[in-house]
Amino acid sequence: MAKATKKQALGRGLSALLNKKEGDINSAGDNNADKLVGNILEIDINAIAVNPFQPRSYFHEEALHELADSIKELGVIQPITVRKMAGNKFQLVSGERRLRASKSIGNTTIPAFIRIANDQEMLEMALVENIQRKDLDPIEIALSYQRLIDEIDLTQEAMSVRVGKKRSTITNYLRLLKLDPIIQTGIRDGFLSMGHGRALINIEEPKVQLGMYEKIIQQKLSVRQTEQLVKAYKEGGINKPATKKPTAPSYINEGLDTFSNYFGHKINVKLSGTNKGNILIPFYSENDFDRIKKLLE
Repeated sequence: MAKATKKQALGRGLSALLNKKEGDINSAGDNNADKLVGNILEIDINAIAVNPFQPRSYFHEEALHELADSIKELGVIQPITVRKMAGNKFQLVSGERRLRASKSIGNTTIPAFIRIANDQEMLEMALVENIQRKDLDPIEIALSYQRLIDEIDLTQEAMSVRVGKKRSTITNYLRLLKLDPIIQTGIRDGFLSMGHGRALINIEEPKVQLGMYEKIIQQKLSVRQTEQLVKAYKEGGINKPATKKPTAPSYINEGLDTFSNYFGHKINVKLSGTNKGNILIPFYSENDFDRIKKLLE
């Protein structure tokens, strides 16, 4: 396959705008902003600062190498998105994998879609655009949703409209953040699917949750098998620790015979803790009740 050599040309007028020292374009209302903002330009790769709002924190090295090989052969097919900063500087909004891959093969320029945004708009754009990508893992998506709630103050209803997802879908992702961090890491590393995680959320006890996680890995359980495992646990069929009944202190056991002899029935106690509980006096008829009542008068 022949290597792609054609790059998107940067017109003289747009090039002059980028290199212009005076009257710099910093907002959509600035002079000539309409000629720059919204255009796709080939810009200096070293003039692009990494996005501090990038929701993605992990980049798979092998996948980056594959992308770099593709760019070497075909060029950057989908431009990255940047925002214009002061002077001839830019900040990445989305496309960090393409930027990293291009740098790794020695490219000095990259096609970019130019935008102007403030910090809050920048964060929202980065989060929304990254959520809509197909290569984010479920935990990265969940964290992006959480950041939209915490930092942009979006409700789940508003977020549903903004990212084009059902509210129930957003809720399911957010619930993954309630899992033990070890299990979240397992999902990020591909040991578990989102379906496994959704099943494990129904287990409240962290130790039991982790125990099931290890069992899923060791036995390579499917999502359906995991759901059945969780259901069996919830119904008390497996792994559920037996509830230990409080042991009656010796003074209670010794005193019960005295109570039983006095009331003429076997008297029991129901413990609710150390040295706490209720004395249970049974009766078997109205006459029996009246008899016991007279004993207490």
